[in-house]
Amino acid sequence: MLGRVPMDPSGVGISQMVYATVYMPKFKANRNRFPASCVDVHVTAQAAIDAAQGDVKRFPAHVLGPSKSSEGQYLYYLVAWL
Repeated sequence: MLGRVPMDPSGVGISQMVYATVYMPKFKANRNRFPASCVDVHVTAQAAIDAAQGDVKRFPAHVLGPSKSSEGQYLYYLVAWL
């Protein structure tokens, strides 16, 4: 998990692996974290893929989060693009 905030070791943390659509005005494949305001969580991978259809600024992804950064922002970390 290099470059990511680790999950809560007690196992009851807020961070979870979820499917989502990520809003990005310009796609940058090398970005690995996103503010929570740019992420819409979906129940399944197919739901995320369907939600991104027809919107050139939304991309389906498997993400980990939310996690609070040292600056106080809530972030999601990219696991994989769908």
